[in-house]
Amino acid sequence: MEYRNLGESGLQVSVAGLGCNNFGRRIDKAKTADVVAAALDLGVTLFDTADVYGPGGQSEEFLGAALGKRRADVIIATKFANPMGEGPLLRGASRRYIFSAVEASLRRLNTDWIDLYQVHIPDAHTPPEETMRALDDLVRAGKVRYIGCSNYSGWQIADAQWTARAHHLTPFVSAQNQYSLLDRRIEREVVPAARRFGLSILPWGPLASGFLSGKYRPGEPPPAGTRLAAAGPMAERALNAENFAVLEKLESFAALRGRTVLDVAIGWLATKPWIASVINGATSPGQMEQNVRAADYRLTPEEMAELDQITRR
Repeated sequence: MEYRNLGESGLQVSVAGLGCNNFGRRIDKAKTADVVAAALDLGVTLFDTADVYGPGGQSEEFLGAALGKRRADVIIATKFANPMGEGPLLRGASRRYIFSAVEASLRRLNTDWIDLYQVHIPDAHTPPEETMRALDDLVRAGKVRYIGCSNYSGWQIADAQWTARAHHLTPFVSAQNQYSLLDRRIEREVVPAARRFGLSILPWGPLASGFLSGKYRPGEPPPAGTRLAAAGPMAERALNAENFAVLEKLESFAALRGRTVLDVAIGWLATKPWIASVINGATSPGQMEQNVRAADYRLTPEEMAELDQITRR
């Protein structure tokens, strides 16, 4: 397993990260423990969850229980800001809500600290300085070690980092955004902003909701039990002729190298040095092994250029 620094910090994370959004949603507590144990055995140290995963925080609860005495061996990344109930007081990035949300996550995770605390979505109703000051206070109190953002645009990253710099506050070290061979939109503004202001990218959705896993075929309904089988409109957007045309080229690219499309999709991300960890979910130890093996794959500059041509939109 390779380990990389998160942004301009000294925090190192495994290149293969485990996304925990399946915990409590697609797999129960016992199966969660199996996946976490497999990840630990394979050298995975970054476990990414959120208070809304589960639902109702079950992902954090299951992860905390599965880690047990191994808590000190890993990096727990969790998130806040999405609605955890009805009304305006149970969401967002205000000082009031942040202080409440972090205590709830600490209880569910059964830990005294969170390694990486991330704003899950931008909060247009709260000034950036209020959010950054509240997060800085959590770092100074020792409840949080590092902070990051998720689903921010390029200008929002720049705004937050300049706010932190101007007021001598703790800056973000990571930006977690959707990024895959089928969705490269963050390359326009988010990636340049993150690199300019010292953040690593933590891509989520590297397999495009499973589309790049090889489970889906043109003209056929999504297999039962897969993510897109119950995705409704999202499945319709993903399972289109244009995406299948790209998938066909990716399958040829992978076959010529004795690889799978999953290997190529994750390896393409892991080859980029400004990506600290590729976050991908798993519902079984076998899937965890596939993800880790794929994260070891590195492509040549020529192969990266070829994939750029195949997937450019």
